[in-house]
Amino acid sequence: MQEKVGPLIRNWKKRNIEGIFCQDKDQAHRLILDLIPQEASVGFSGSQTLEELEVIEMLQSRGNKVFDQYDQNLSRDESMRTRRLGAQADYFLTSANAISQNGEMVFFSAWGHRIAGIADAKHVIVVAGLNKITPNLEKAMERARNYATPLNCKRLKWDTPCLRAGVCKNAECLAPEYVRMCCQVLVIEAEVAAGRMTVILIGENLGF
Repeated sequence: MQEKVGPLIRNWKKRNIEGIFCQDKDQAHRLILDLIPQEASVGFSGSQTLEELEVIEMLQSRGNKVFDQYDQNLSRDESMRTRRLGAQADYFLTSANAISQNGEMVFFSAWGHRIAGIADAKHVIVVAGLNKITPNLEKAMERARNYATPLNCKRLKWDTPCLRAGVCKNAECLAPEYVRMCCQVLVIEAEVAAGRMTVILIGENLGF
């Protein structure tokens, strides 16, 4: 594990991204609470990793203003508006679909709010398990398309070609036959502003 984690964190430092390793979910919980002030607003993207961490509930219980687009009381229009507000929050929480050992991170999005938050929020915290690490960017893209996206389609019940085939069918997954999940693709290679992006790498397998 150390042969992966140490070099990866050093590669992030070269890219102006802060990488922090946590042994387990409990340590990650404490770190997230330390990084995000109680008075800060928080947006987040849909993520199996964040669900497994139960971090959104933790921040809501503490009193943070969390823009929760999945609140059952919201109408469709209100949910979309909440997504836009979340992308402009003080802190944006997300997970990567895949991470290369060189430090690049791959994110897929359907609506684009995830991309907007990662690209433009004041502070971004990416949380990921060791299972997201791949040897290089090519393998990271392959993991995002052929592994993470089919599983997310299954989780969210999106009827897509990749759900049926188990691998990406990029050329087939088009309107009007299908509502596509991976409409926008973002690759983070580096950051201009030091301190804007933090990656919390957890020593467990989390999410897809």
